[in-house]
Amino acid sequence: MDKILIDGGVPLRGSVAASGAKNAALPIIAASLLAEGEHRIRNVPDLADVRTLGRLLGHMGCQAERNAGEKGALWVRVPAAVEPEAPYELVKTMRASVVVLGPLVARWGKARVSMPGGCAIGARPIDQHLKGLAALGAELHLEHGYVEATAPRGRLHGATFTFDGQTVTGTENVMMAAVLAEGETLLRNCAREPEIVDLADALRGMGARIEGDGTDDIWIEGVESLRPIDHVVIADRIEAGTFLVAGALPGGDVTVKGCVPAHVEALVEKLRTVGAQVLPVEGGLRVVGDGRPRPVDVRTGPHPGFPTDMQAQMMVLLCLADGSSKITETVFENRFMHVQELQRLGADIAVDGKTAVLKGVPGLSGAPVMASDLRASAALVLAGLAAQGTTEVHRVYHLDRGYERIEEKLAPLGARIRREKA
Repeated sequence: MDKILIDGGVPLRGSVAASGAKNAALPIIAASLLAEGEHRIRNVPDLADVRTLGRLLGHMGCQAERNAGEKGALWVRVPAAVEPEAPYELVKTMRASVVVLGPLVARWGKARVSMPGGCAIGARPIDQHLKGLAALGAELHLEHGYVEATAPRGRLHGATFTFDGQTVTGTENVMMAAVLAEGETLLRNCAREPEIVDLADALRGMGARIEGDGTDDIWIEGVESLRPIDHVVIADRIEAGTFLVAGALPGGDVTVKGCVPAHVEALVEKLRTVGAQVLPVEGGLRVVGDGRPRPVDVRTGPHPGFPTDMQAQMMVLLCLADGSSKITETVFENRFMHVQELQRLGADIAVDGKTAVLKGVPGLSGAPVMASDLRASAALVLAGLAAQGTTEVHRVYHLDRGYERIEEKLAPLGARIRREKA
C-alpha cells in the first residue's frame, strides 16, 4: 500500500492539464454495451475505476484495452453476445459499475448485477435506477445481493418517469436503457451535470435520439440499434477544481489547462469571493491566491450548485481564512469524515449534523493523516501542500480512483511531493 509524503509550505506556481473526466468516461464505456463492434473512447483517464470497469467488461466477454500509439484512447470490442452479469467481486469496489444495468437489459433483455459498493460517504441507494427501469417495463428481483432484471418481451418500452430526487447515475442508467426501448420516453427531474450531457453526446454519436440533456426533462425516442462509439471525453471538472483551489492557496498562481469554465462556475464564484483572482486564459483558467482567504459560507447542491465533490477541497482553503466560515453538506451524509484529519493538521472545525463551522487559522502543521474517501484524499493532499513541515497521507488507494498520478502533476508546480510504499 502506498502513501504520499509532502513537504509543505511552498506556494504552487505554473500550469497543469486536467485529465478526462472519470465520471463521464465510466458511463460512456458502459454505453459501449449498447452496440456490437469496436468502440473508440478518447481522453479516458488512467485510473483504478476505469481499469475495474475494463475487467468487468472482460468478464462479460468484451475486450477493453489501451492503444499504445494513441495516448488516452480506450478501445472496447463488444461481441454479438455477452454474459450479462456483473459479479460482486468486481462491483464491490466501485458503485459506478451499476451503470451497466441499463445497457444490459436494454440490449439483451436481461441482466444480473451485484448491488454496488464504493466510498464510505453515506447511503447512495439505487432505488431510482430500479424504479426508472421498472417504468420502462423491466421486471426486477433482488436476490442474494444481486439485481436481476429482465425485459419480458425482449425489449423495453418507452414511458414517462419522474425521479423522486436528482440522481446522476440513475439518470444515466435509465437514459441508456431508454435509447433502445420501443417508443418515446420522457424522464423528469433529471440530474443536469455536465457528465450527463457528455454521455448524451456520445449516445447521439451512436445514433440515439435524445433531447433536453442538461435540463430537468430529457426526451428520448427509442431506436432499433446503435453503432459503435467514437467520442472524446470532457475534462474532469473535479480534478480541475482541485487544482484551482491549489492555486487559490496563499501565494499560489496556477493555470489549469483543459478546464471548461462553464463546468466550474459555482466554484469560481466562491474562489472570487474569498479574494482569489480567477482569470480566463486560452484553453483554461488561471487562479492567483492573494494572501489569506476571506471567509465565505458554502452550501453543496446538485449541479449547477456547488458540487459536493469539491466540498472537502474548499474546506482546506477556508481553514486558512481570516475569519469564520460555514459549510453545509446537503447531498451526502458522512461527508465530513476528513474533518478529524484536518484537525490533526491544526484546523479549527466544529461539526453539527450537516454543518461544519470553520474558524480560520494562520497556518497548518504537517502530520500523518489517513484518507477516508476519494475527495477527502485530495483535500488532505491540498492541506499538506499548505502546511508547514511534512504530511504523510495514508490509504491513497482512494486517491488513485479519481486522480491520475496527482503527485506527478503537482511536482512541476513546485510541490515537494512523492509517493512511497507505506
